[in-house]
Amino acid sequence: MESSCLAVLLLVAIGFEVFPYLQPDGTRLESIDFFYGFGHEALVAVCALMIAGQGLVRTGALEPVGRMLGRLWRASPQLSLLVTLLVAAILSAFMNNTPIVVLLIPILISVSVRNNTSPSGMLMPMGFATLVGGMSTTVGTSTNLLVVAVAAEQGMRKLGLFDFAIPASVAGVVAIIYLWLIAPRMLPQRDSILESAAPRLFTAHLTLEEKGFAVGKTLADLIEHTNGNLKAERIQRLGSQSSDIRIMPMPDVILQAGDRIRVSDTAENLKDYEKSLGAKLFVGKQQVDAEHPLVAEDQQLAEVVVVPGSPLAGSTLKNVRFIDQYQLVAVALHREGKEIDLYKKLGSVSMHVGDILLVQGAREKIAEMKKKGDLLVLDATMDLPHTNKAPIALGIMALVIGLAAIGWLPIAISALLGVMILLVTRCLDWADAGRALSTQVILIVVASLALGEALMKTGGADYLAQLFLFFTKGLPPPVILSALMLLLAILTNIVSNNAAAVIGTPIAISVASQLGLPAEPFVVAVLFGANFSYATPMAYKTNLLVMNAGGYHFADFMRIGIPLALAMWLTLSIFIPFYYDII
Repeated sequence: MESSCLAVLLLVAIGFEVFPYLQPDGTRLESIDFFYGFGHEALVAVCALMIAGQGLVRTGALEPVGRMLGRLWRASPQLSLLVTLLVAAILSAFMNNTPIVVLLIPILISVSVRNNTSPSGMLMPMGFATLVGGMSTTVGTSTNLLVVAVAAEQGMRKLGLFDFAIPASVAGVVAIIYLWLIAPRMLPQRDSILESAAPRLFTAHLTLEEKGFAVGKTLADLIEHTNGNLKAERIQRLGSQSSDIRIMPMPDVILQAGDRIRVSDTAENLKDYEKSLGAKLFVGKQQVDAEHPLVAEDQQLAEVVVVPGSPLAGSTLKNVRFIDQYQLVAVALHREGKEIDLYKKLGSVSMHVGDILLVQGAREKIAEMKKKGDLLVLDATMDLPHTNKAPIALGIMALVIGLAAIGWLPIAISALLGVMILLVTRCLDWADAGRALSTQVILIVVASLALGEALMKTGGADYLAQLFLFFTKGLPPPVILSALMLLLAILTNIVSNNAAAVIGTPIAISVASQLGLPAEPFVVAVLFGANFSYATPMAYKTNLLVMNAGGYHFADFMRIGIPLALAMWLTLSIFIPFYYDII
């Protein structure tokens, strides 16, 4: 899929380079360099901040925040929800919101487990709070970085870190109150369906009987006889000294009476193997029968979310050698509201960010996975990944933001410097840095930058601005600004928010120019509108994480997200004209 996208983009790039645009009179217009986006300051900043955020996740730098919130939830749930929303919003103003959502999801699920309630009333408000906080600074989201960079290229002064923080804070207060007091009461209770629907695996031994089908056959014959379902983990044979000999489960191994084949499978499949192969089923030294049913000793089921930066994102269980790496078995997959029981072929399914796997294994192995931090474990505990390098990673992030805030370095340079320090101090390795980067995000940013350049060089932005002004003819400037922000709010929930931002920014500058007004308030309106990614789960990547973890339906996002977007739009439509004096 990614190679196909790259191929399409390369063809578009060739088209831009080989076939320059022509003006109506036939004269040639300067060709557009599609590839300039790959070295663009905004893309460098986006990538560097994604890697820096991964450093916070891998080192557990946000662990103190998680533990503080965990203790507070035990004391006062209602007050704790407000504090959680505020913390999520404030942190998201200075870093990518994905690590924050990853931090808070298991905490909120833990609270719901202890109180025997559904987490659906907390997870979506928390996810939206990170989006609200992210729009308040230039580094809060990649959308903000793109708008600021594109506007600066069009001649507008470069916006500072906190230049639009005041209007964002005013709208944020309205949003937090809504998410705290109203949204939880509007959300229906949703439950995860994985544990009740997925099969549980049991590890047992099939002891081959003297006159059974399997005796004298090869392991390949047995696999064929069971329609390819039998997965032998180990073969044990009694040796001459009354000690077991371990035999590698190779296809050409010829089986003998008394051999014990170790298998992990569902109870139904194990009983089928017992009958069809002529074997006795044992767990340990105890034969399985009506009085002694199958048991999975020291086995736990855990729901695990595929998060950005995970080795599984865009790969398969087979490719990452999941069983060997984690000593756990995946038994089911939950994706975007659909329950998929694919145990027999789950290893070949390409995993997406936001997918939830139901895994089974020893308690300590699940604990090890949680500490490793590659995947998000959804269970009733709150053990967070932690290393002694957490303070270093937190200090580096503070340095990155501080240098940009006081204007000593552009955010792209300070973030790149931060990534280098993270690598030198071993807070991250190169594999972590590579996994932190999303090919999809990079290609969207590059394509969006190229599209923005095309709109300006071809006169497309001016044309669209004239078209927009035609439909808003006679309306006062504050209403035109409000209409532009609403248009971007609708667009960002349909296409990529980055694309919406880069398309809207040159249009906003052109609209302001034709009205004879300063461009900054119109650009800020575009920035805010492009951040209203609340109405659909695909509008922003953390929406998908929250959707799967909370068991939400598509309609739940519309039920909560549309009123939130309208409330913020109305608030900003009133406040921005006063704040920028364009009444």
